[in-house]
Amino acid sequence: MIDVKTFGFLLSPAGQELLMQAGALQPAEESLLAHLTHLRKRYPPEQASAALKLVLLRARAVTKFTRAEAMYFTRPGLEQASGESIARYRAGRYQAIGARRVADLGCGIGGDSLALAAGLEVMGVDQDPLRLAMARENCRIYGRKARFHPVLANLREWLPVGVDALFFDPGRRTADGRRIHSVLGYRPPLGIIERWLPRTPHLGVKISPGVDYAELPPGAEVEFISERRTVKEGILWFGDLQSGANRRATLLPGQETMTDLDPAPSPVAVTLPGPFLYEPDGAVIRAHLVEQLAGRLSATKLDPDIAYLTACEYTPTPFARAYAIEEHLPFNLKKLRARLRALDVGRVVVKKRGSPLDPADLIRRLRLRGAGERTLFLTHLDGRPAVLIGRPLAPAIPR
Repeated sequence: MIDVKTFGFLLSPAGQELLMQAGALQPAEESLLAHLTHLRKRYPPEQASAALKLVLLRARAVTKFTRAEAMYFTRPGLEQASGESIARYRAGRYQAIGARRVADLGCGIGGDSLALAAGLEVMGVDQDPLRLAMARENCRIYGRKARFHPVLANLREWLPVGVDALFFDPGRRTADGRRIHSVLGYRPPLGIIERWLPRTPHLGVKISPGVDYAELPPGAEVEFISERRTVKEGILWFGDLQSGANRRATLLPGQETMTDLDPAPSPVAVTLPGPFLYEPDGAVIRAHLVEQLAGRLSATKLDPDIAYLTACEYTPTPFARAYAIEEHLPFNLKKLRARLRALDVGRVVVKKRGSPLDPADLIRRLRLRGAGERTLFLTHLDGRPAVLIGRPLAPAIPR
């Protein structure tokens, strides 16, 4: 583990030279020991190890940060940090309400501070001096150090002073790296916001996208963000940061958004499959907006409790993947295999909702050898296991 002293060395000219040498080695996890032995001929083991691990983290961080090759990370700090596009989108809410000075609570290595400091003064609060030092340096790399003001403090004791709004990113992993899903287990737990809201009611809180709605505090807007078809984060909004909706799904990078203010048929009819099937984006599902999406698409459900929609006409939408359905049949392995072979199918993508079957095991048991490709949907129709055979109508969004 890197410490503050070793980090200080890495910032020195000698440390920068070591980082250049470590980067030139192009290390991988499996070659780390060999490269460590090589660098230890010239550097103390803690410095050599820190440099190699940082180079590995920088390589992983390119999916989140455009300047990852120059930034500083710890493994937990990188795992918890928001990527640039999400942080930039979120910072827009603070700018929209006219906030000038925002406290980034649990700022970590500064992923959100970077975005906030693009136009606001940011008080970065963390109880770890190493993370604060990294956040300050990362803000410098982006040319925003002057607007980042680090504060070493325990959030359990800290109270808002001199800020217009708050952003809170609680720890959501255990000491051994396992994800914490319950807000009661966050570090500090979500209930701590009750101390802050009376003083500074304009608050955003980053939460796990798999959060249990029953654990959420009343009165908050909950937003789920999907980036390139993967649900990345949930956010609670309070005070002026709320938009007037209770639930929102937002898709990046295009910033398409829908809320529970959209009209929705109640209830959505349940029918047999039509010519088109829609697979809603995960953010739509997590925001409980499948019914609103059905209203937009003039669609029905295949099952009351399963988030597949079907329609007789195709309506393009960013909020769902669309498929042309060729046929559907009760699930029977032998009949499905025979039908796919008759269609000369050799490759299948298997999607499932409401089915206990393992997609990889099903693909193995189908033993297909044809030239074509299809998408299979394992689900329920009329409460009975069924399979739908179809093709995607549009290429997948690049990941």
